Amino acid sequence: MKRIFIIATLALICAGVSAQEEKKEETGYGFTTVDSLAITPVKDQASSGTCWSFSSIGFFESELLRLGKGEHDLAEMFVVHKTMEDRAKAAVRLHGDIEFAQGGSFYDVVYCWKNYGMVPQEVMPGIMYKSDRINHTELTAVAKAYVDALAKSNLKKLTDVWQKGFSGIYDAYIGECPEKFTYNGKEYTPQSYAQSLGLNMDDYVSLTSFTHHPFYEQFIIEIQDNWRWGLSYNLPLDEFMAVMHNAIKNGYTFAWGADVSEPGFTRDKTALCVIPVDEDKDKNYLKEPGQEKEITQEMRQEGYDNWETTDDHGMQIFGIAKDKNGKEYFMVKNSWNTTAGNNGIWYASDAYVALKTINILVHKDALPKDIKKKLGIK
Repeated sequence: MKRIFIIATLALICAGVSAQEEKKEETGYGFTTVDSLAITPVKDQASSGTCWSFSSIGFFESELLRLGKGEHDLAEMFVVHKTMEDRAKAAVRLHGDIEFAQGGSFYDVVYCWKNYGMVPQEVMPGIMYKSDRINHTELTAVAKAYVDALAKSNLKKLTDVWQKGFSGIYDAYIGECPEKFTYNGKEYTPQSYAQSLGLNMDDYVSLTSFTHHPFYEQFIIEIQDNWRWGLSYNLPLDEFMAVMHNAIKNGYTFAWGADVSEPGFTRDKTALCVIPVDEDKDKNYLKEPGQEKEITQEMRQEGYDNWETTDDHGMQIFGIAKDKNGKEYFMVKNSWNTTAGNNGIWYASDAYVALKTINILVHKDALPKDIKKKLGIK
C-alpha cells in the first residue's frame, strides 16, 4: 500500500464529517444507504503513504464502537513510528533486500498492537513541524537515505547506536513514542492502554483469494509491503465475497486493501469504484449506472500475476448502498479527508471488489460458520 502517497497528495483535503449522516453524491447513480455501520470521523493521511495505518486504526475504532466501548481516536503515527523502526531493522538485516518505504500492511497494525501497545491521538498527534497536515516527504527522504547508507554499504560491522540514530529521525518529525502517559486522569503505558481497550488481536484474520496457493490454507501474499510476512487465509472468490457481505449484514466492518489505479476508481466527487464492460466505448459509466464485467477467479489471478492489480491503498468498508436501479455497492471510508469523494466516502461495486481486492482484515466471527469450519477457525 505505497502508491497512495501520490494520490493522497492530489486529493486536497481538509474538513470533517459525521459518520452517520446520509451520504448523497453528485452523479446520476442516485445512491441511497441501505446499511451503514458505526465509524469514526474521516481522517486525513495527507502527504504520506500511511493509508495502511489509517485504515486499520479506523477499523479498530469501529470495532470498539461495535463492542459498546465508546468512540476512541487512536494515534496512527504511534503505529507508523514503531513499524518504520522495525522495517528499518529488517532492511538493514537483509542488506536492502527488504525495501525501506512508507507502505505497510494491516498486519503491521495488528503486530504493533500486540507487541508495543497503543496510545490515544492526543498523546501523540504525530506532527512536530510547522503544519496542520501530515507531510512525510522530507521525513521519508531522510530516513530512507539513512537506511540505504547502512543496508547497501560495504561496512563489515555496524555500531550499536545506528538504531537509536534512526529512531531520532522519527522522533524529530512525528514525536517520541511515550513509555508512560496520563490520559483521562489515569496513568498508562502503551501496553496497558491497549489492554484497557479490550480488543484481542488474535480474533482478527486476514483473508484473500488467489489460485497460486491452495484454498482453505494460509499463505504469505507476495507484495513488497507485506515485509513482516503476515499470513492470509485463502478462499475461493465466491466465498471471499460472501464473507464481505456477511460481515456487513451482521454488523462487522472490515479493513480493505485494494488496487485503486483503475479509471473506474474516481478521484472526484463521483466517488466510484466500478469495472465497466468497456470503458473506452461506454463514455457515460461515470455518470449513469451501466453494465459491469462478470469477474471470474481467473481474471482476478491474471490481474495479480501481470501487475495490473497492485497493492495500492488501504481503506475501510462499513456499509451497503444501492444505486437508482437497485444495484448494491459497498460503502468505503477513505483517509483523504472530506473534500475528496463524497464527504470522504466511496461506493465500490461487487465487480470492483472482486477483481481489485488484495486482502481484507476482519473479525473472525464475521465469517459464515461453514467457511470458518473449512478454514479451521474456532
